[in-house]
Amino acid sequence: MNPKKHIYLIGICGTAMASLAGMLKQRGFRVTGSDAAAYPPMSDFLRQLDIPVAQPFDARNLEPRPDLVVIGNAMSRGNVELEHVLDQRIPFCSLPQLLHDEFLRGKEVLVVAGTHGKTTTTSMLSWIFHSAGLDPSFLIGGIAENFGSSFHLGQGRHFILEGDEYDTAFFDKGPKFLHYFPDAVILTSVEFDHADIYKDLEAVETAFKRLVNLIPRRGRIIAFDGVAAEATESPSLERCLGKAFCPVERYGTGPRANWRVTNLRLEADRTCWTVLHDGQPWADLEFALGGEYNVWNATAAAAMAASCGISQQAIAAALKTFKSVKRRLEVKAQVNGVTIIDDFAHHPTAIAGTLKALRARYPGARLWAILEPRSNTLRRRVLQSDLARSLALADEIVVAGVFRSEAIPENERMQLPELAAEIGRHGKQARLLPDADAIVQTIAPELRTGDVVAILSNGGFGGIYEKLPARLRALAEQQ
Repeated sequence: MNPKKHIYLIGICGTAMASLAGMLKQRGFRVTGSDAAAYPPMSDFLRQLDIPVAQPFDARNLEPRPDLVVIGNAMSRGNVELEHVLDQRIPFCSLPQLLHDEFLRGKEVLVVAGTHGKTTTTSMLSWIFHSAGLDPSFLIGGIAENFGSSFHLGQGRHFILEGDEYDTAFFDKGPKFLHYFPDAVILTSVEFDHADIYKDLEAVETAFKRLVNLIPRRGRIIAFDGVAAEATESPSLERCLGKAFCPVERYGTGPRANWRVTNLRLEADRTCWTVLHDGQPWADLEFALGGEYNVWNATAAAAMAASCGISQQAIAAALKTFKSVKRRLEVKAQVNGVTIIDDFAHHPTAIAGTLKALRARYPGARLWAILEPRSNTLRRRVLQSDLARSLALADEIVVAGVFRSEAIPENERMQLPELAAEIGRHGKQARLLPDADAIVQTIAPELRTGDVVAILSNGGFGGIYEKLPARLRALAEQQ
């Protein structure tokens, strides 16, 4: 493609779209875009890259006419800019299509896929390759703190990227990851999610089966085996692996794990564990992150890196210096002894993992869970019972109003009074408050030294991450 082209991205503030924008600019393209509302961290990221973002959507944003428009998968018919593109016959494509055609050709493609843990595992794998001097290209669905970026175009032969099972675009309803044609895959989990595009778990499995079936015989799958302490296998994951024509290696605590986690120690400021490879001691690993799920993520990354020839010593050294990803157990503020945590968790399994990790990291603390039901799955009642069970792991529970509830049919919509009642059956009380402002005004006076507040949302949540610390500071000044 002619690098002098002007490429315009509709929905540019999505994590993947913002990363693609940065990659295109690095390649020499003129890049602009638009979104309904920009919020950190991607709005800050784009500003640092000096990529203009128009808000809100308006057909006039497409003047002068760009050479190519990339249409984000959140865009649907009726969007004024999308309608203008179709009316004017401006050339357009999807993010995965452009990513494959412009960046993945000629690379050895390593994809991290699964319902949970993709972003962190992709970040870990990229950091290991980078630390080993292999200069990989990578694309991550978040800001990796070691890099201060969500992407890099390296000179090495590997391209490491997060493989999302969400649909590609309004004109391509297949999953994104089928466009990437991976040479090897980490598969962390297969659970029901994305209820707006998948009818049921069987439909989700079909998408992952197709991904597994794409991997060449010379490739490799690194797949999870064992669920935390229960060490039970996932029938969904196993059914997907049945479509593999390449070797499959397993990691975790399960009976078939080639890369087995033992001697796990969750300490206040670090996590340590031992990995056995095919029953033999392989490595003692540690990092500063909390949570069992991050141990599984790191072990998966270590296994993939080892299969690509990176030494145990280099892997251990990289993990020891791994920081985290923005919005994953991120400490946003500490005010008067109250710790405020921002976490992207928006699925019951991920929420449970986050709250368990905080229990281990802050023993004895009163743990608050403040949830915004925002994702397309969480706004529906399909996982309502699982969500109640997960939230009940906290001491204090606050649930905001369902984000844009009017967009969900009433018979499918999460029923917050029912959710609160289910939480009550688990022995905890949940408060239902309409929005971020009401939550801040209600709970700020109740917070006390030693409390840990986990704010759970995959969006901006009405600015609560800034408003709550500000209110706590104001209350302190009044005393």
